[in-house]
Amino acid sequence: MLDEEVSDCFACPRLVAWREEVAATKRASFRNWDYWGRPVPGWGNADAEIAILGLAPAAHGGNRTGRIFTGDRSGDVLFAALHRAGLANQPTSVSIDDGLALRHLRIFSAVRCAPPDNKPLPDERDTCAPWLHRELNLIRPTLRVVVALGAFAWQAWWPAMRAVYGVPAPVPRPKFGHGAHVSLPGVPELLGCFHVSQQNTFTGKLTPAMLDDVFARAKELAGL
Repeated sequence: MLDEEVSDCFACPRLVAWREEVAATKRASFRNWDYWGRPVPGWGNADAEIAILGLAPAAHGGNRTGRIFTGDRSGDVLFAALHRAGLANQPTSVSIDDGLALRHLRIFSAVRCAPPDNKPLPDERDTCAPWLHRELNLIRPTLRVVVALGAFAWQAWWPAMRAVYGVPAPVPRPKFGHGAHVSLPGVPELLGCFHVSQQNTFTGKLTPAMLDDVFARAKELAGL
C-alpha cells in the first residue's frame, strides 16, 4: 500500500515537472521506452535486515524503469557488488521484470522523484521525508543496518532516526565518510559509503573492493 501511495505523489511541483518532462522527451537511446515518470518507491524485502539509503532516482534510470537504481550505470556498479556479497541473485538490473531478487535487503531513497541535476532542494527533501519515515517504520522489526550512499543520505538519516526511533542525533553529528560507522543504542547500525555515481566510480574514488568491504561489514553487523 505504501509503494502505491508513493508512486502517486505530486507534492513537489518542480520535481513533478522535471520527472514528467524527462519521461516525455526521453533520451535518444531509450526512445522506444515507455518511461515510468513517477515517484520511485522502495524495493526489496519487507523483512530486510539491511537497508540501502540513496539520494534520489536517476532521470533515465529509476525514473525510466520504475525501480530504484535500475537501468543506469550507478545501478550496474551497485548490483554487481550486491551479487558478490550474496545480497542479490544476479549482478545486473536493467528492467523491472528482469528476474532480479534481493536477499535480506531493501533499497530506497531520501527523495523519491528524479531531481534536476541530481540535486533535490532542502524543502523537497523535507516534503519527501515522511515516505522514508513510514518505510523505515514498516521494516523496523527486522532492520539492523543502514548503509547511507553519500553525504545526502547520511544527513537524511538523522531526522529519520529521530522520527522513527525517537533517538536524537548526537551533537555534533558524526561526519560522513566512506566506511564511517555509527553505533547508537536502540537504532540500526549506520555505515557510510561513497555514492555509486559515475563521478566516483570512473575516477577511482569508489572501487569494487571498497564496496565489497562495506557490504561485508553490513552483513557482519546484521548477523548474516
